Amino acid sequence: MIEKVIEGKAYVEGAFSECCIGIEHGKIVKIAKLLKGEEHIRLKGLILPAAIDIHVHFRDPGFPEKEDFSSGTISAAFGGVSCVLDMPNTSPATTTPNLCKDKINIGEKKAFIDFGIYAGINEENIDYLNDLSQFCTGYKVYLGETTNVGAVDIETLDKLFLQDIKKPIAFHAEDKRCLDRHKGKVANLLEHAKTRPSSCEKKAIDEILKRSTSDLNMHICHISSSAALYSLSSSKQKNITIGVTPHHLLFKASKDLKPQTYYKVNPPIRGIIDQEALWEGVASGEIDVIESDHAPHTLEEKEGDFEEAPSGVPGTETLFPLMLYQFIRRNIPLDKLITMVCEKPAKIFGIPKGKIEIGRDADLMVIEPKNVDKIKGENLHSRCGWTPFEGFSAIFPTDLFVRGEGIIESRELVGERGFGRFVES
Repeated sequence: MIEKVIEGKAYVEGAFSECCIGIEHGKIVKIAKLLKGEEHIRLKGLILPAAIDIHVHFRDPGFPEKEDFSSGTISAAFGGVSCVLDMPNTSPATTTPNLCKDKINIGEKKAFIDFGIYAGINEENIDYLNDLSQFCTGYKVYLGETTNVGAVDIETLDKLFLQDIKKPIAFHAEDKRCLDRHKGKVANLLEHAKTRPSSCEKKAIDEILKRSTSDLNMHICHISSSAALYSLSSSKQKNITIGVTPHHLLFKASKDLKPQTYYKVNPPIRGIIDQEALWEGVASGEIDVIESDHAPHTLEEKEGDFEEAPSGVPGTETLFPLMLYQFIRRNIPLDKLITMVCEKPAKIFGIPKGKIEIGRDADLMVIEPKNVDKIKGENLHSRCGWTPFEGFSAIFPTDLFVRGEGIIESRELVGERGFGRFVES
């Protein structure tokens, strides 16, 4: 008899149908109309594959007052996310094998859900990337100064592209020299966007496209402009995927956004033309992934002077709930959202999640599409305690399973700290 059976209306092979999902040792072993199990769970609502957030900054180690693996993974779980990939700009930054191992150990002691980590690439380690490969899920390259990892010059990309790298490489695509030319004092969002113009994003992407080889698996993070999307779409390079964030889809740079510092991010939010182009890229399938770029800072930091305030917003808990509501409102098919937050992330990073399919991890979430809530920062679970999406409509999942084990049940946390495992690509 199968160890555990979850029954309900599930999204399997591109459609919803009543079925039973058989689970053993955390894996899906059988899908059928009727199954018997030692444990049988009947779920109401719609059963979807759980989301994968490939872009979070959990601040652990170094900045526990902002977030750690415990609070960050709880927050992600309440948003229907079963696996996160954590960026390297912690303190210390994950740029060596030992520092990567240290972060993995921290995560395995604290995480409520599964996680991967990025190894940051900089001028010091770019010749030794294979030494890092077994201790990371992917690599991260910053082409413009925005974190403590260090920016990589465009010319140094040639060194990167000559190496035999099997794991995905994610890029923060803003050209360092271009940014330096536009430096200046900033007091609001419009000025911030002028000092980090879309031309710098396009310049970085064009250099990546010019130098890249088809052997590398590359992902361009959080694109923010129509110019960037046009360059990527025109290139038609199948080994390059594109990500976008909810904050770039839902906000426009304006003096009306208050307080201005809450919406300060890199790359910056821009104008209506860029926002509409990004939505068109989502609807058309040109953009592959929706990622949160969850980057929490304390209220004290965010409520200071604009120029001094750090860039970044929290978002892993609201990633899927926000987008689910928006896709329904905009009449974008739900299967496209599932592709962008479940299937494509799993495919890019070679993670056995993202689909309700035999052989994959039994990572599932349950939604009730008619249960629309208003987002309130006080109800969210990130340690930073605020959200730029205050008052937005969202549809939060009611339940979450990771490897067949309940983490969220009826919107209550039932999972255990330390349950999460490190995932390699």
